[in-house]
Amino acid sequence: MTPGMNLFLWTDEVTPAHRPALERLAALGYGAVEIPVLHCGSEAPFQAARGWCEALGLARSACAALPAHANPASADPALRAAALDLLRRMIDCTAALGASVLVGPLHSALGHFSGSPPTADEWRWSVETLRQAGDHAAAAGVALSVEPLNRFECYLLNDHRSGARYVREVGLPNVGLLYDTFHAHIEEKDPAAALAEVLPVVNHVHCSENDRSTPGLGQVRWAETFATLKRGGWDGVLMVEAFGMALPALAAATRIWRPMFETQDRLAEDAIGFLRRAWAAA
Repeated sequence: MTPGMNLFLWTDEVTPAHRPALERLAALGYGAVEIPVLHCGSEAPFQAARGWCEALGLARSACAALPAHANPASADPALRAAALDLLRRMIDCTAALGASVLVGPLHSALGHFSGSPPTADEWRWSVETLRQAGDHAAAAGVALSVEPLNRFECYLLNDHRSGARYVREVGLPNVGLLYDTFHAHIEEKDPAAALAEVLPVVNHVHCSENDRSTPGLGQVRWAETFATLKRGGWDGVLMVEAFGMALPALAAATRIWRPMFETQDRLAEDAIGFLRRAWAAA
């Protein structure tokens, strides 16, 4: 198991100002980081971050979400085309970062709702768009990990069983499923059973507490989750995903309305200690 940390705790981009955070994470013993590629106009910042991370021995993944004007599930072909263009640019930045995988709710626009359940056409349009993005990712040496979100953040893909069906319909070896403990503990009646069922197509794991704060201090059933991963032979990264109030727009998007921890450094220190103890005990 490799402990990892998502940089959304600090930032939605990567600049030289964030290099000290990478250094602190490496010093704490993290072996991987997840870097946002939301701002993908240029590959240069990600090429620079690749150098910093390689010097620190940090493996990389990239994370992203899509806006309403670039929606793979839209009935408007122009919005689907915009989504594919944006996904390709995000994939190129992921490759520039030297990251192995681009993760997130790549299936539809974050926070966009039709007011109705997803239609067969929306599902088909999304799958077709992701298949094209997956082809581009394969050529760039990048995998994709598709993340179901809870019902309050999207409507196309909420539960992990549907996520596994989606991934299988995309049908590419470099496109897998992201299992996220926060979303699972909202949408799944039995999160461990759901994880066991979909684990064959899981290629990324987010460790996120029920309040999006420090893992191990909330209601997520960690012992069951880690035992299920171990029984299934998982030996990859466990990526901590936590959110705070450092960025007002990101705090609003993740519905963080009060301080959830003392400091980012304290959360990172507590999280890696918890991951190591809980994984060893599972």
